[in-house]
Amino acid sequence: MRIRELGPEEYDRLIALWDASGLPYRPRGRDRRDRIVREMEDGRALFLAAEEDGRLVGGVLGTHDGRKGWINRLAVRPEDRGRGIGRSLVQAVEERLHEMGIGIVTCLVEDWNGGSMAFFERLGYVPHPEIVYYSKRSDPDV
Repeated sequence: MRIRELGPEEYDRLIALWDASGLPYRPRGRDRRDRIVREMEDGRALFLAAEEDGRLVGGVLGTHDGRKGWINRLAVRPEDRGRGIGRSLVQAVEERLHEMGIGIVTCLVEDWNGGSMAFFERLGYVPHPEIVYYSKRSDPDV
């Protein structure tokens, strides 16, 4: 398995991975081709792929605000889970963020996703039940 950066020309492969993984996404909003391509090209986001024999078996998005890093959109094909792919992707994002001087890496996990919560806790991430997440959207698809 090889971890590498995804390129804009791989948008369809990324969406197919999200579909296969059961990861919800917003194809008319923030996950539109033009938005994802812009994020890939502007250098502020890390789109990493786990590839094996030419197959995209996993992917992750990492971002930061200059102080804190965020792990988003971690996806591994169901048939490839349990082999350390997710762990390798998280470690790759952490390493790249640390190289940028980001010392705190976080993730948001929806409360229905117990599997992801357990996964991140196994990797040393600590839940913060005292934090309540708020958002304000300009459009429901964003």
